[in-house]
Amino acid sequence: MTQFTHFDTSGQAHMVDVGDKAETRRIAVARGSIRMLPATLALIQEGNSKKGDVLGIARIAAIQGSKRCADLIPLCHPIALTKVGVEFEIESSQPVIHCTVTAETVGRTGVEMEALTATTVALLTIYDMCKAVDRGMIIDNVQLLEKQGGKSGHWQATTPA
Repeated sequence: MTQFTHFDTSGQAHMVDVGDKAETRRIAVARGSIRMLPATLALIQEGNSKKGDVLGIARIAAIQGSKRCADLIPLCHPIALTKVGVEFEIESSQPVIHCTVTAETVGRTGVEMEALTATTVALLTIYDMCKAVDRGMIIDNVQLLEKQGGKSGHWQATTPA
């Protein structure tokens, strides 16, 4: 079994040394969902939220969240992102909004945490902006779908949410 990389031989937490790793193009894709009442989704789609364009603001929040990942997750390396793409898919019949984030960099460590953080921040922003009308929204299925680059190469989730 592979060992956790964030612990040294004596079991103490540490930031992984990536100094000897090669710089490669790295990409990570994460996805999550927020479920809500049909009326809440209708307000978002109509643009009638008192706080403004919910998905537009959630997109900006996702990008900001990706850039602040190392400030939030104690052992993450601060990295220079080269791209963060945020897409929303609305399923009116469920009613649910899916958020997919693609984060990219050229560096010595991956961008999985940045993609996951951005996804979560986008969904939390939707919750924050809509909680006055729907406190029962559910954020779920946040997961890494794919990563590329680095020594471990290409990986894809076998059961995407």
